[in-house]
Amino acid sequence: MKISIITATYNSAETLRDTMESLLRQTYDNYEYIVVDGNSKDETMELVREYEPRFEGRMRWISESDKGLYDAMNKGLKMAQGDVVGLLNSDDFYTSNDVLEQIVRTLSDEKADAVYGDVHYVNANNLQRCVRYYSSKDFRRSWMRLGFMPAHPSFYCRRDLYLKHGLFDTSYKVAADFEQLLRLIYVNNIRTCYLQKDFVTMRTGGVSNAGWRSHLNIMRDHRRALHTNGVRSCYPLLALRYFYKIYEIVKSRGVSLQ
Repeated sequence: MKISIITATYNSAETLRDTMESLLRQTYDNYEYIVVDGNSKDETMELVREYEPRFEGRMRWISESDKGLYDAMNKGLKMAQGDVVGLLNSDDFYTSNDVLEQIVRTLSDEKADAVYGDVHYVNANNLQRCVRYYSSKDFRRSWMRLGFMPAHPSFYCRRDLYLKHGLFDTSYKVAADFEQLLRLIYVNNIRTCYLQKDFVTMRTGGVSNAGWRSHLNIMRDHRRALHTNGVRSCYPLLALRYFYKIYEIVKSRGVSLQ
């Protein structure tokens, strides 16, 4: 089973080395690595070219202007040739060396269309201290009416389903990931399987963690996505997930990853 790993980059030189090193350390090596760069102005592409020989022919990349993160991800999905596709953000890295191995084993054993697990957040100045553990263990398909979704950086899906059910809708600026998972999991009811494993370490920040205005935009995007896909919900229901998020943050406080 071949896995396509897609990383979208833009001025990512400070963090991309950690991302690529964590992929090179994976015990499962039947993968292709696709880097989609948005015409970075820093040393991102110099770093990509430096690392390319270490992937021994498994890396492909493009660097050109795009219309944002989700447009870049769509380019990667169109380039992908693997049986399964996953996304690894340019400021994230795999938490352990056997993530891909466990994904392949689970997809093979469970006959599932997609697998997802957990992720955790850290501050950039302390990569060993968890500030929020995002577990997908309790996720249920019906919870998507409340704006819940599995941890998207842990979501690995068969490529043919992306082609069948559609790529990211780039009209969503901050929640195209939710809308796509809503389409796959809720509307088309693909077969999913939860793997109790911490897949990815994520630095805080980014498109979906940029303050209260961003969260308001997320709620609007979630409401629009649900309405567009014929799923009934409302803003009070969507607000409930923030209480759960606060619970996760409090529960994770002080957790050490060493």
